[in-house]
Amino acid sequence: MTQLLAQRIRTPDGTILQSYNRHDYKTHLDVKTGETYMVDGGLDYCRQNRNVVPAEDLCVYVGDDFNHIRAGFSWGTRGVNGDQPLKYVPMKDLDTDHIQAILNTQHRVPQFIRDQFVTELVFRGVEFD
Repeated sequence: MTQLLAQRIRTPDGTILQSYNRHDYKTHLDVKTGETYMVDGGLDYCRQNRNVVPAEDLCVYVGDDFNHIRAGFSWGTRGVNGDQPLKYVPMKDLDTDHIQAILNTQHRVPQFIRDQFVTELVFRGVEFD
């Protein structure tokens, strides 16, 4: 099975549900269909319900086209000083210094995610320190 980088769906009414981490269970009652849609598992496991009217799969995987990865893979940040509300930012929108700081300080980040950040730096023409 290919490694997930983003687990998300778009419901028929246009709502995007994304599960960012293990046991991050999200649901949405779709106004168009009257059905409840859900995602769970973050990058650890893929859990989505099946509906009569299916949701659109918006998942991103290692090995996808890199432009798709850099737009679809997001990193949670609380700002430069760590005092802002948690916000998920697409990798393509992260500052280069931020990506380098992640690689230099976040030693528990799985290798498959580190690889995406290094690839992003190379894509930008920046060598990783």
